[in-house]
Amino acid sequence: MTPTAPTSTENTSTPALALPLLSLAAFGSGISLRVMDPLLPLLSKDFGVSLGDASLVVTVFSIAYGLSQLFFGPLGDRYGKYFVIACAAIACSLTSGLCALAGNFHALLFARFIAGTTAAAIIPLSMAWIGDVVAYDKRQPILARFLIGQILGLAAGVFAGGMAADAAQWRLPFFFISTIFIAVGGGLLILNRQLPAHARLTRTVEGSAILHMFAEFRHIAALPWARLVLLTVFLEGAFLYGPFAFIASHLHHVHGVSLTTAGSVIMLFGLGGFVFAVASARLVSRLGETGLSLWGGATLAIALTAIGLSTGWWWAIPGCFAAGLGFYMLHNTLQINATQMAPERRGAAVSAFASCFFLGQSIGVGIAGRLIDHLGSTPIMIIGGIGVLAVSMNFSRLLRGKQLQAAAA
Repeated sequence: MTPTAPTSTENTSTPALALPLLSLAAFGSGISLRVMDPLLPLLSKDFGVSLGDASLVVTVFSIAYGLSQLFFGPLGDRYGKYFVIACAAIACSLTSGLCALAGNFHALLFARFIAGTTAAAIIPLSMAWIGDVVAYDKRQPILARFLIGQILGLAAGVFAGGMAADAAQWRLPFFFISTIFIAVGGGLLILNRQLPAHARLTRTVEGSAILHMFAEFRHIAALPWARLVLLTVFLEGAFLYGPFAFIASHLHHVHGVSLTTAGSVIMLFGLGGFVFAVASARLVSRLGETGLSLWGGATLAIALTAIGLSTGWWWAIPGCFAAGLGFYMLHNTLQINATQMAPERRGAAVSAFASCFFLGQSIGVGIAGRLIDHLGSTPIMIIGGIGVLAVSMNFSRLLRGKQLQAAAA
């Protein structure tokens, strides 16, 4: 297995649009991920299913998204990460169109499943590509700026879903998503030809691609720190997104607010993430990775608990903002560790990270969807908050120990 790069006479500098286009692709991915949350009550009504069953449209997307990471990581390493992202964006345009055209609930579930599959390449391969072209000491702020696209996409997803739910038009957001992806995918394909050689690195792999893929993940799984990071992000996804998928429904059913208003409130999650992205360099300098993970988890836990226990819907305004800030403080710290846990297999490593995160989400939403019809949404929020706090405290403690060990060596 040897690194290869296309011969080129291009400049060695990366085009200025390379990162913004990836961020736009992440924007589309973010919308796809969260657009269904405010639509669950409408889907429940239109298709005659329970709210818990309606949440399967979120679960199947996350399962497909998570499992497909295991395929796209090695594929990106082999054929070029930027090129694979471009192809995936165009495929997302087609699968989003299928969601819009679904004729019944089972067809929608199938369309959401394959939409999750095609969207799976975008975020992890973008992170891995950034890891290839940006030095470690400068990487965390760059990753944070890239994730502005996903952050805004998550916010736009819940807002668009809320508006579509109040208008009883759940198909409309998917036509919008499809348009975004076809435009971004075309731009990525064009720009891929302009990338310098070091930004289009591929690896020549001899023998079976399937056997090579399993060998990649066996190598990553053999690393103790990698196993810890993967387990942590799995639990983070489960404890956060189990309750998060039902915040809009909670505000609608418990406090009687419209789904458009609920979606607008949840957009503040994205604003919290945006604030982190803008202030990331200063926060990293002041708190370090251990402080970011600890205080991020604590902030997120307090926010989820406050949303669940509040007697007025307006508590969700600061709650959603704080949840977004806390989440990105914790998650960005996990991401930066993921890009470095197996540098020679970065595409596969980051894909395994994203896979664990979204499999955790799917399990969290699935369990919450089964429990919410029996327990109600408030206990789901509290359990999520407690779980996130425990996860962040444990990771911060172990990360501090790792850093002290490295300093002593």
